[in-house]
Amino acid sequence: MRVLFVCLGNICRSPTAEAIFRQRLRAAGLDARVSVDSAGTGDWHLGKAPDPRTRDAALRRGYDLSALRGRQVGVEDFSSFDLVLAMDARNLSHLQSLLPAAAPAEVDLFLRRYGLEPHEVPDPYYGGEQGFEQVLDLIERGCDGLLAEVEARLCT
Repeated sequence: MRVLFVCLGNICRSPTAEAIFRQRLRAAGLDARVSVDSAGTGDWHLGKAPDPRTRDAALRRGYDLSALRGRQVGVEDFSSFDLVLAMDARNLSHLQSLLPAAAPAEVDLFLRRYGLEPHEVPDPYYGGEQGFEQVLDLIERGCDGLLAEVEARLCT
């Protein structure tokens, strides 16, 4: 199974989700059966490391984002991934506009898919430190729901 997380620039929310979900998969013993990646709808940060504030906040909770680098989502991702999960409605709309008619990927809003409120992970880029903490809180909850879905899919 393959999961792709998508935000705007691939330097805050989606790499955070990638790192958290990778850790959840390792803890569940599923890391060999599920691959995870992240991407942005924009191209401003191609090849760049996640935002330093994102890396610092994540590291305080035990998530290492240092090896991750920004990339832009492409049409081929809809054939390469089973789940493409957007962090907010704006990025979901962008993904849906790129989605080929016959693509097998399921494209959805990450938090909404698991019945969580709020439905969107807010972009912390222009805010203070608390915004990065809120992103971690929301993504951790979302990854718990995603892990339950993945476990159910792989066990059927």
